[in-house]
Amino acid sequence: QVQLVESGGGLVQAGGSLRLSCTASGATFNNYAMGWFRQAPGKNREFVAAIVWSTGPTYYAESVKGRSTISRDDAKSTVYLQIDSLKPEDTAVYYCADRPLGVSGNYYSSNSYLHWGQGTQVTVSS
Repeated sequence: QVQLVESGGGLVQAGGSLRLSCTASGATFNNYAMGWFRQAPGKNREFVAAIVWSTGPTYYAESVKGRSTISRDDAKSTVYLQIDSLKPEDTAVYYCADRPLGVSGNYYSSNSYLHWGQGTQVTVSS
């Protein structure tokens, strides 16, 4: 079965950077677009970023646009999320998810994603 495993979370000071990774197994990686979502305590899960092909296109939430980069390495079945200039409001559990190519709907909605990882905690201290 498909498995997504995130890593790279941790505790970082405001203004710092993190690079999250998500490695997939059990499916043909390049048959899926990949997305990152996050969920802070007491809040709904929200979209962060998505990437269709290794050459793009990419999509970002306004809250991280300009200070984050999503990328993928199909040879490693891995998607990355680099976030710079971290803020305390970036504190959340970050999840990766896959979305079969050809599925209708926009990339910002979690409903269009099929498989989810277990999440990795990111905590930004002020």
